[in-house]
Amino acid sequence: MHDFYSDVPSGEHNKELYCVSGAKLQHILRPFEGFLPKIVLDKMRDKRRKEAIFAQGFFHPLRLMKALQHLNKYFAKYRFKLLMGVLITIIARVFSLVMPPYVNKSIQAVEQYVQQPKGSESAIEMVLLQYIGIIIGAALLSGFFTFLMRQTIINVSRYIEADLKNEVFKHYMRLHQSFYKNNRTGDLMSRISEDVSEVRMYVGPAIMYGIQTLTLFVCLVPLMFLKDAKLAAYTLLPLPVLSVLIYFISRVIHKRSAQVQQFLSALSTFTQETFSGISVIKAYGIEKSVHRELADLAEEGRDKSMALAKVNAWFFPMMLLLIGVSNLFVIYIGGRQYIQGEIDSIGIILEFIIYVNMLTWPVATVGWLTSIIQRAEASQQRINDFLHTVPAIVNQASTTQPIRGAISFKNVSFTYPETGIKAIDNLSFEVTPGMSLAIIGKTGSGKSTIIELITRMYDVDSGVIEIDGIPIQSHDLISLRRSMGVVPQDSFLFSDTIYNNIAFGADDPTQEAVIQAAKWAVVHQNIEGFQKGYDTVLGERGITLSGGQKQRVSIARALVKSPEIFLLDDCLSAVDTETEEKILQNLHLVAQNKTSIIVSHRASAAQGADLILVIDHGYCVQQGTHEALLQEEGFYKSLYEGQLQKKELN
Repeated sequence: MHDFYSDVPSGEHNKELYCVSGAKLQHILRPFEGFLPKIVLDKMRDKRRKEAIFAQGFFHPLRLMKALQHLNKYFAKYRFKLLMGVLITIIARVFSLVMPPYVNKSIQAVEQYVQQPKGSESAIEMVLLQYIGIIIGAALLSGFFTFLMRQTIINVSRYIEADLKNEVFKHYMRLHQSFYKNNRTGDLMSRISEDVSEVRMYVGPAIMYGIQTLTLFVCLVPLMFLKDAKLAAYTLLPLPVLSVLIYFISRVIHKRSAQVQQFLSALSTFTQETFSGISVIKAYGIEKSVHRELADLAEEGRDKSMALAKVNAWFFPMMLLLIGVSNLFVIYIGGRQYIQGEIDSIGIILEFIIYVNMLTWPVATVGWLTSIIQRAEASQQRINDFLHTVPAIVNQASTTQPIRGAISFKNVSFTYPETGIKAIDNLSFEVTPGMSLAIIGKTGSGKSTIIELITRMYDVDSGVIEIDGIPIQSHDLISLRRSMGVVPQDSFLFSDTIYNNIAFGADDPTQEAVIQAAKWAVVHQNIEGFQKGYDTVLGERGITLSGGQKQRVSIARALVKSPEIFLLDDCLSAVDTETEEKILQNLHLVAQNKTSIIVSHRASAAQGADLILVIDHGYCVQQGTHEALLQEEGFYKSLYEGQLQKKELN
């Protein structure tokens, strides 16, 4: 069957737009396919395709706003405050329209008094005072309602900003491990900060100024034409030009602002990496080279900032120029009309000058608002790209059940989705509650992958992982992970006190428990050696501590939690063998009646385990106890003897 959409520009959104009409045409043509000439059918299809392409261009603004439809739920949530803000905005603008006519009336009153000097001065004073009172009162009320307008609409935009940030962050927490491997941290932060801020400009200032502009145009333009159609036409003539010019200037500003933002992001990344790797830079003596790179980057930033400043410099002068042109039209045309007797008072000229100044900013904001909406749409689309990412790991359990610690792998295979590397291949083993398992293997053999599968950071491609005889997917995800004490290969510590880093994984532990965990991890004496002890604030990623100290603090963090399952992923690589033996002895005491799995490249860390697995390229090549594996030739025996000889030599 011929594809009706073959000539329509690609994209699912386009096919969705035309699927109803396309299906309808196909339904209409189907009965005639048997006897109508093919050329007639093709002509009808060609006509439909042209209509579809035209419709795509015609409805482009609707598709442009599609990303912003995500905010509709927040508009519904705060609908009463928004409606109140809209009403207050209209009231504020209406009060501002009270002032110009009374300025005109004041001028007329003065003119009448000048033309008829026999009138009473006190009478004209009373009239002027009355008009001045009305003008001041209207100005005060307009200012008061403008204040309320900002307190409603702008506050709502802040509420929506906070809700959107919470939604994005909550979704980030639900996303799988491979998502974070495929996306840069800076990009994640940019979408929850800069992009959300751009969206806030749409739900706050854009709506507020949009309503102001609409209200003024609806009320003011007809009023001006009722006062004097000719003068109104000349007065409004430069304003569309102003709006168009500001629209194009805003687009250039937006483009160059984006370039400046990209430069600032690059500069931030460069300086962060420089400061993080300052020890390496100093060790290689390349400070001058790094400084030259920064100087080149700064020069590039200066050029981009100057290019933006040059465009910005046109904005207000252009606006003031066209305001001046409008005022000149008012004065010239109005003056001629006054001389020719077409208008009764000079006050009408002054009234129109006030109208021009009232319309200038709303007209100028038309281009600015268009730019805001475009930026907001682009930012919301970037946010939606992440919000529409479906978590690969889904909590399928509706009830929680206690974890005893039995772990079973049955013919498990797994390939990393982001790299395509097969890390586990048909692996089977079983660990009973309270049992200790050691996993040994070369770098890249798949040891750490086993830990990631047990914590369900990934789901297996084939086979089954069971916890307590139940498939791991049937366990409540939060309950499962809270029952585990994980010490990752990369010991990550937060920029907080040592005490809070140890207490991080536990529910309100006592001070005694934190200190005891540090003692079990053989790091208590090191902590006490610091000037502030446990209150010592660590640098970024725990840079204040040595590699071995970071690993031991991470171990203490898992121990204070007292979980049912201990998972230690090569977390003793930076400590000496003597300290390693002490930690393993303490772990054996603490982990009695608890399941423990230790991943290591040292045979010394495995020899006390109840079961040892030797992994190579995802396969289990050896399995048994320490004594049994020493009786057979293989990787484990070679590793143990090599490390034993090295220890004897030392």
